[in-house]
Amino acid sequence: MSNVLVRQMIPDDRDDVADLICLSTNYWYQSHGHPIIFSGGPETTTLHFDIYHTLPGSGGYVAVDAGTNRVVGSCFRHDRPTHVSLGIMNVHPNHFGRGVARTLLDTIVAYGEERGKPVRLVSSAMNLDSFSLYTRAGFVPHCAYQDMFIGVPENGMEATHPFSGRVREATMDDLEAIVALERDVSHIERPGDHRHFIDNPDGIWHVCVCDGESSALNGVLISCQHTGCNMIGPGVARDADSAAALLLAQLNHNRGRTPVFLLPVAEPALVQQAYDWGGRNCETHFCQVRGEFPGFDGISMPTFMPETG
Repeated sequence: MSNVLVRQMIPDDRDDVADLICLSTNYWYQSHGHPIIFSGGPETTTLHFDIYHTLPGSGGYVAVDAGTNRVVGSCFRHDRPTHVSLGIMNVHPNHFGRGVARTLLDTIVAYGEERGKPVRLVSSAMNLDSFSLYTRAGFVPHCAYQDMFIGVPENGMEATHPFSGRVREATMDDLEAIVALERDVSHIERPGDHRHFIDNPDGIWHVCVCDGESSALNGVLISCQHTGCNMIGPGVARDADSAAALLLAQLNHNRGRTPVFLLPVAEPALVQQAYDWGGRNCETHFCQVRGEFPGFDGISMPTFMPETG
C-alpha cells in the first residue's frame, strides 16, 4: 500500500482516534440501514484509547496518510500471557479501498507471530468486509454469539434465579480464583485485566462472581457502565445456571439502562432464559482466532471493549 504509514499510537492521537472510531462506526451502521452506535459523539469514544492505554500490555497503531499526516485508520492491540488480542479497527470512509485495514491487521499478526502467540478477536457477522478481511488473513471463526439487550426497569428485574444466592461482588482476594476459572473454561489468562476491573480506577466497572459448592468459583461476569459502552461482559462460567445468575445480577446493577451482552448460540438454555427476561437480538458476533484454539470447557461471554475473545 502506497502513501500510508503505520506507527504506534501516541498520546497526541487520542482525539483523532476518538473522532475516527465515532465517524467510521456510525458511517458503517447508517450506510447499512441501522441506527448509529455512538450517539454521544467522539467524547464517548475516547474510552477506547484510554482503556487500551491503561490495561497492562495494551496499546494501538494508527495508519497515517504520508502526504497529509492525517490519521486514516486505527486499531488496538493487547498482549496477554496466552495470546494477543485485536481490538476495534476503524478506517476513515474517505480512505476505503486503500488497503489500510489489511496493513493494520498485518502489523498485529506480525506482532503475535514474533511472540509465538495466537491472535484473537471478536468480529461482527454483519460486516462481511471485515469478516472477509480476517478469514483471508487466516483467522478461523470458532464460536458464534447472539448480541442481546434488555431494557432494565428503574426498580430492577422482577425475575429471580435459584443460583442468585451464590452471586456476590468480587474482591481482590478473588483474583487468583478468577484467573484460574478463566484458564479452566477458556484456556486463556488475563490477570492484568481482572485486576483492573476489580480495582475499578475508571469508576465504570462492576465485577460479580458465582461461588461453587467447593472452594472454586463457578463463574465471573463484569459489566461496563459508560456512555460509550454499556455492556455486560466479559465473563466465563462453568455452567448455564451460574451464567444466568450472574447475568441477572449484572442486569440489576444496570437499573434504568439498556445493556448489551453476548451469549453463545450453542447455549440454548441460557439464550432462552435471556428471552424470558425480555432479551432481544441486535447483532451477531464471532470469536475468531489465528493460531491455536483450545476451545471452551464451559461458557464464554465476551465483549469488544476491551476485546476478550
